[in-house]
Amino acid sequence: MILSAYLRLFRAGYVLAREGALSIPGELPPALAPLRFGIWLGRLVERPSVRKTGHVERLNKALNRLGPTYVKFGQTLATRPDVVGAQIANDLSGLQDKMEPFDPALVPGILATALGDKAAELTELSPPVAAASIAQVHKARLKPAKGLPKTVAVKVLRPGVEARFMSDIESFYAAARLAEGLVRSTRRLRPTEVVETLDRSARLELDLRLEAAAISEMAENIKDDTGFVIPTVSWDHVAQNVLTTSWVEGIPIREHDALDAAGVDRKALAAKLLQSFLKHAIRDGFFHADMHPGNLFADPRTGDVIAVDFGIMGRINRKERRFLADILYGFITRNYRLVAERHFDIGYVPGDQSVDDFALAIRSIGEPLHGRTAADISMAKVLGQLFAITDLFSMQTRPELVLLQKSMVLVEGVARALDPDLDIWTVAEPVVGDWLRKEAGPLGRLQDLKDHFDTIAEAAGRLPVIAAQAELALADYHAGKMAPRRDRLMRWALLGLIGVTSLTMLVLLYRLLTMASW
Repeated sequence: MILSAYLRLFRAGYVLAREGALSIPGELPPALAPLRFGIWLGRLVERPSVRKTGHVERLNKALNRLGPTYVKFGQTLATRPDVVGAQIANDLSGLQDKMEPFDPALVPGILATALGDKAAELTELSPPVAAASIAQVHKARLKPAKGLPKTVAVKVLRPGVEARFMSDIESFYAAARLAEGLVRSTRRLRPTEVVETLDRSARLELDLRLEAAAISEMAENIKDDTGFVIPTVSWDHVAQNVLTTSWVEGIPIREHDALDAAGVDRKALAAKLLQSFLKHAIRDGFFHADMHPGNLFADPRTGDVIAVDFGIMGRINRKERRFLADILYGFITRNYRLVAERHFDIGYVPGDQSVDDFALAIRSIGEPLHGRTAADISMAKVLGQLFAITDLFSMQTRPELVLLQKSMVLVEGVARALDPDLDIWTVAEPVVGDWLRKEAGPLGRLQDLKDHFDTIAEAAGRLPVIAAQAELALADYHAGKMAPRRDRLMRWALLGLIGVTSLTMLVLLYRLLTMASW
């Protein structure tokens, strides 16, 4: 298995070199500098004809030729300028997940196998209306035994795509381990965790039942919201490789002329998009993580945003949401000390670094952004500065925020295209400010109390197990099954474990009582 993984890596490297994908403009990031000789060596096999094309086109062509896993990996690396450099990340950000559809004649058989008798209710299947690396979508007519007929979208996984993904990801793990072993400077970038992020994302995308569940969860979260619409799931017509949802009608958000002709207010649409995304991320901790223009539409009647394709979703916990809100609010209000302190509080920056120096570095990024429109701000430049600072202050990358970072860049880009004069900070302030004020108020305190109660309950729930283990150890002692020295060590270990647990519960209880008195 390991040998085959390395053979696939060798083939991938050859294809990348042959198609000119190694013609990288600009400087490599410091962590990848040791690879400079290998890149030069790879360019020796480059086809002369590809030199007539742009480097972005070469990169896209090579990754598409290698297959769906490499397209997904390229999209993941687009969110990691700290790994590949700002220039390459910018090139990869335009990578489109589009592939030729598989034979539509296979679809009826796939539906029959996956859905059984329910497949007969899906009629008038259209040719593929969209095809990507993992699945393709057909328009169809749903005629249920009970209920009215309606138009639906039927998403079908590509045959054999699961096996292809698993074998390619095995190669990625081998490459990550090789990089960490041979190039020490890459360890800070956690290449194995980058692959793990892709692995988790791919496994979720390869089970369409999970996408259906994600649509259902988001629908519950936004049921009282306005301005953002998603399709509904037909659960009777869902399987591991089939997803059926309501068909949504709208104008593609990238077709600006059509939006103008329909009388859609593009400025309002941009604000709705950005504020909806921030609500989902900060308020709910659950957000659409693939909001590129191909997945977004506008309802010409209401001016609402319509989103499709929920295969990639992001989730962040309450601590990370508070961190994100504080960071955004710190930039909005120019409170750079708050931004710096939050990085230290959550452990993103090591404690041996200077808070004051880090706040000064953050100020150097934040100040030039204020009073300027989105059209004047280069996100690539801002991200480049941020990652230069993370390296300077020994800040390790946070894989759990990779999807959030990617999604924020995507949403910002779409919103900027709709409204070049968009002031991101002004649009974001109502959402971020309201959430922080709620967190600081009674409801936020109640949630904090609930979190502490949950922690105490969890710790209390472990005490019977600890006590039972202690009784067993003492029984062994009395039965003479332990050597004297080992017994002394065990007794001290058990006493220490019980003591630490009790102390932890006392601290949590004290914290709970002091919070309740606020």
